[in-house]
Amino acid sequence: MISELRRYGVKMSLRFLRLKMPKEIERLEELGKFHEAEILIKELLKRSQIRLEERDRFYFELMRLQVLRGEYSLNFNEALKKFKEEVPDITLDEFNELIRKRKIDCREIDGKTMFFKNFIYNFFKLNEDWKKRRVKREDPLREKARKALFKHQDRIVELAKDVGGYVSCAKFRIRHTIRIKASALSRGEEVKVWIPIPRRCELHPEVKIMAYHPVKPYIAHEEIPQRTAYFEADYNGKGDMAFWIEYEYVARAYYRRVKPDYVRPYDEESDIYVRYTSEQEPHIAFTPHLEELAREIIKGEDNPYLKAKKIFDWIVKNITYNLPYEYIVYDNIPEYVVRDRRGDCGMQALLFITLCRIAGIPARWQSGWYMNPIKPGMHDWGQFYVEPYGWMYADPSFAGSMPRERKDFYFGNIDGFRMAANNDIATQFDPPKRYFRSDPVDNQRGEVETEAGNLYYDKWDFEVEIHRYDVM
Repeated sequence: MISELRRYGVKMSLRFLRLKMPKEIERLEELGKFHEAEILIKELLKRSQIRLEERDRFYFELMRLQVLRGEYSLNFNEALKKFKEEVPDITLDEFNELIRKRKIDCREIDGKTMFFKNFIYNFFKLNEDWKKRRVKREDPLREKARKALFKHQDRIVELAKDVGGYVSCAKFRIRHTIRIKASALSRGEEVKVWIPIPRRCELHPEVKIMAYHPVKPYIAHEEIPQRTAYFEADYNGKGDMAFWIEYEYVARAYYRRVKPDYVRPYDEESDIYVRYTSEQEPHIAFTPHLEELAREIIKGEDNPYLKAKKIFDWIVKNITYNLPYEYIVYDNIPEYVVRDRRGDCGMQALLFITLCRIAGIPARWQSGWYMNPIKPGMHDWGQFYVEPYGWMYADPSFAGSMPRERKDFYFGNIDGFRMAANNDIATQFDPPKRYFRSDPVDNQRGEVETEAGNLYYDKWDFEVEIHRYDVM
């Protein structure tokens, strides 16, 4: 990171993102003149009269520009080569025409045309007509994992059909490893690492720490909104530096058939209602655009459960799953999703939560990992609250990928292939992180820093392994 940012300690708050950057900086960034924008930001930081919120915003923007450079990491020849691996018969003229029509995600950065590292995936999600020319590259595990999920769903429905509610499904043993590159460290330097671990909650009634390396970590309280195992150790100067933790937890699913006529009005003075119908700027913000959309979606409906269902259905129908930039790039994620009609699992969950809160339905975040024993992956989803049923689940991105007969499973219900480490967004860790996080919203991979500053994802790798999976 730039030296100024590496020295700069901050508290965990993103409210400063409400501040717009000066027009000249916005203009330079729009033109792709990142270097010039950075020079101007550093000049503004030298002003004697600068508010703390402004200073936070400027330092954050410096980090964001560096992240964007990493997101747009492919040059023209590299991008064309990648596209030819998917569509071998594409011509140079065709590729240039796709760029001209803005169907391929690229931009000018400091005088060079650079391409988004995930542009291939997004291109084929948004351009169905090109799929017939694509060389099929089947993931051998994808269909196997999908079948395992469907079998698991059917078992949940069968187990819960009489009483409904939470169903114990399995016990997992997981190892999460972070391996820091030797080139990012100096001998004797103190390294601090935060690795996400399960919160004890309705989905996980039992959580146990089983093993760790290289030192005993500090384990955050089970109710911390973004729970971690925290390590401190000095680098010995010998190769890459690895930290890992193994934990076991019981995974439960939730399935209930709801009778909308049983749903009761909220106590609008209750802690749940007040807290979870409030804004959390910048990413859960009641903007005029989102307020208008919420009114249109729920028009004529008074039942909270059916309001939430209308919001859920609108997202599933209208939002295409895409691989976004890192979350640090976005000022307001739900506004982006609605404007561009695309977003990943967390973006869709944040839009659901925001629209629910605008509609007077308590809603909150949940995230961690989708622990399919065949093929696990990072994942985010949401919860919404209705009386007398309590907290229920909503996973619009999963619903969007399901066959028609399985879409509704993910409104109100959740499978048992989950590891929930986070129950809120943009909260501080225990113990707190000094520098800006690599992901200031969520925490699934983990975070790393030294006394010099935050270590971004390009300085380390991570791995999550399922060491044991026992069906209960």
